[in-house]
Amino acid sequence: MQRSTFRPLSIAEIAERASRGTQLFDLAVREFLDSWQTLSRDQRADALAEKPVPVGPVQDAYLAAVAEHLASIDRIDAPDWTEAADRFLRKPFFAGGLESLKAILIVESPSAFRRRLIFISADGLSRPRRAIVKEDSVSVDPANRTTVS
Repeated sequence: MQRSTFRPLSIAEIAERASRGTQLFDLAVREFLDSWQTLSRDQRADALAEKPVPVGPVQDAYLAAVAEHLASIDRIDAPDWTEAADRFLRKPFFAGGLESLKAILIVESPSAFRRRLIFISADGLSRPRRAIVKEDSVSVDPANRTTVS
């Protein structure tokens, strides 16, 4: 599998990369979420608009949930494709796979995921953002105070 050098800039691009096998689905989603904050409001709407190619039942429902959730947060209309029947699961899917986490995931899952029977943690879509600060011409990672070259 090739490593992508560019982050996917749309939900459709996540699906395209996963279906072609050029990037793992989970990695493509994480990279898309990393780039989301850099997009303007119009770019965000565009990033959600195009209907993604089918990847698999869980992935298809997951992408619809991500699109609906992000649209809701940004007060953008969710695209129509997110309401298609094939964007909903018939059986529950629990992220992480641990039986002991199911109750927590049911409670914490954002509504766009719950209604598709996908259960993730409350911070399942959050991405850490580390600021790199300059100290005496040397970049330092404030999370662990190590020098970054």
